[in-house]
Amino acid sequence: MKPNIKNIAVLTSGGDAPGMNACIRAVVRTGIYHGKNMFGVIQGYQGLINNNIISMDARSVSNILHLGGTILKTARCLAFKEDSGMEIAFKNLQEKGIDGLVVIGGDGTFTGAKRFGEKFGINVIGVPGTIDNDLYGSDFTLGYDTAINTVIEAIDKIRDTADSHDRLFFVEVMGRDSGCIALRSAIASGAEAVLLPERETSLKELITKLKEGASTKKSSSIVIVSEGNKYGGAYDIAKSVKRKFTHYDTKVTILGHLQRGGSPSGFDRILGSRLGFAATNALINGETMKMVGLFGNQIKLTSLSEALESHNYKLEEDLLEMTHVLSI
Repeated sequence: MKPNIKNIAVLTSGGDAPGMNACIRAVVRTGIYHGKNMFGVIQGYQGLINNNIISMDARSVSNILHLGGTILKTARCLAFKEDSGMEIAFKNLQEKGIDGLVVIGGDGTFTGAKRFGEKFGINVIGVPGTIDNDLYGSDFTLGYDTAINTVIEAIDKIRDTADSHDRLFFVEVMGRDSGCIALRSAIASGAEAVLLPERETSLKELITKLKEGASTKKSSSIVIVSEGNKYGGAYDIAKSVKRKFTHYDTKVTILGHLQRGGSPSGFDRILGSRLGFAATNALINGETMKMVGLFGNQIKLTSLSEALESHNYKLEEDLLEMTHVLSI
């Protein structure tokens, strides 16, 4: 027998990602459509502990589709990792009669949601919101597409100055232990090489690749460095390469948190809407302790345990091969 969910709250936690606002909008309006009372939690799990929970109506989420970041704010909350912190959060939800919770975030967010649901029996559905694209159960996570487009736009501009001055640029991108942003950005920007956490490329191989390009009169080269690669940051790698390869003047650009901001792409606006819509419907239909994801262009439910423990997303082999073939 499915629970009679009456009051649903939504929160964003961990790192912000473009498209979170589209998801919040979809969660709130889908719940209202089905006659549910909707709430927003300000500053994620910290807001649950601080009882910073507000009532939301359809107008609360007007004109936010195009906004980056999250209107509900976000925070990392150490107190929620403790049983005492969770106990306070649960009491605050009980006081408002909230019996369903949609959490938007990455693996840290889902770890907290899983423990919270198991300990107190709160009905929880997760939405994968992270630019890293590193959660099992969804081909694309919310914000990933926008982050790629941000990186590509930056590299296109870097290429202009690299060509003008015969320069070698090392561009460091985010992704933590995932090379998804780096790999797709490398292909879309025509980068000469990419260093990924998932695939070892020795500095000797990289230098050989750069020398081959220089021998065919390439006017510039761009190497994309994923922050989780084994050789460290872009500055350290650039120094190591420069000692053995002096054909180009060498520069480094670290894009940093630029990649997390900005107006979400059309893809992320639609993805956020689909996932928010699906998450609310899943709660209403009695699902709990699961993540909604996009799998083969269809919405799929994956248990939070599997989403957290599998970690067997794979970089596409054809894309890996393309980085070598198309960069000659």
